[in-house]
Amino acid sequence: MVVREATKKDINQLSRLFDLYRVYFKQPSDPETGATFLQERIERKESVIFVSDDEGELAGFVQLYPLFSSVRLKRIWMLNDLYVLPEYRGKQISKQLIDKAKQLARETGAAGILLETEKTNEIGNHVYPAAGFEPYEETNFYWWQKDS
Repeated sequence: MVVREATKKDINQLSRLFDLYRVYFKQPSDPETGATFLQERIERKESVIFVSDDEGELAGFVQLYPLFSSVRLKRIWMLNDLYVLPEYRGKQISKQLIDKAKQLARETGAAGILLETEKTNEIGNHVYPAAGFEPYEETNFYWWQKDS
């Protein structure tokens, strides 16, 4: 199993995983739009995506978006998406993907990695603390959504 940065050549397989990830979070299946979304992120260098490659078959992925902290005067990476196919779970793939994300943060001089997960996400709420992430209770998290 190799963890590497995704390229445009991975879009077909990656978009399948991305669609399963979105469906897991109660979004309608839309692999075509997902493929376009991923291709745009890669081409525009708007995110970094690492994939777990099992001899040409993608087993999982993590996607990070760059943010900046004015207070810290540094970059912050937002770990927005993490998904491992069910048949590969329990094989430390999430840990390997998170470790690669941490390596990216170190290499780019980032202050750290920010992530959010639903309180009901049992897997994520187990994986992230095991990987060294701690709940950050110093601030309130707010959300604004434009009207439909």
